[in-house]
Amino acid sequence: MQIGSGTRALVTGASRGIGRALAHELADRGATVGLAARSVHDLEVVAAELPGAHHVLVCDVAIRASVQAAVEDFVAATGGIDLLIVNAGIAHYEPVIDQDVETMELMTEVNWLGTIYTVKAALEHLLADGGGHIVVMSSGAGLRSFPGAAAYSATKAAQRMFAEAIRHELHGTGVSVTTVFPGEIATSLLEHQPAGEMPDWYRGAEAAPAEDLAVRVVKAIERDRRGLYWKAPVKGMGILHGFSPRWADRALRRLRGDSAAPRRD
Repeated sequence: MQIGSGTRALVTGASRGIGRALAHELADRGATVGLAARSVHDLEVVAAELPGAHHVLVCDVAIRASVQAAVEDFVAATGGIDLLIVNAGIAHYEPVIDQDVETMELMTEVNWLGTIYTVKAALEHLLADGGGHIVVMSSGAGLRSFPGAAAYSATKAAQRMFAEAIRHELHGTGVSVTTVFPGEIATSLLEHQPAGEMPDWYRGAEAAPAEDLAVRVVKAIERDRRGLYWKAPVKGMGILHGFSPRWADRALRRLRGDSAAPRRD
């Protein structure tokens, strides 16, 4: 699909980070954007930054009724949905032995169940219009999990498998799906964790700008790409891990140190 002045796009997690960058990129192309997130103040700030008129949708993706209401409000205001970007997510990095079950449950509710709720709420509208596009924001961690990010990686792998399947399910409907696998991106996703508590393999100082990813996501939508991997090592690691996890471990130890793959069997 081509994104322009007639495009109606709903973005979850639009108040900051990747979602905010995507909202800017879409609005700059003339799209009407539904900005969904929990904080009305933060959304209003983003809406004021964008060219054109857009829609603030207060929404907690972990609550099914909240997602449904946000989608219905957007459809009522615009007449439909052409593009759905499932972007809202949270991350907490800790070894499983130290991480509270409640924290794992919260990541599951926001990252995984939030994906289901959002796609289910919007899909009937996309199908009714006979076309459109869904973007699911997974992660490089959905291709190869890392120590200290077990629960987070599991939610991202779930998104990956879900998106892969529905891309095939929607064949012939006019609705397509792109899954995005970012590496480290410069956002506020992990600002709640002090730098000293992050795993040694984490490379936050090397994180890429969210704005650069947003440009690539829009291009991937317009080219109907199955997947977007950014930066390039993310795809290479996914391929290598699929071929031989042991070889991938060796490569990661060279790139990120022993903490990325401490077992050698």
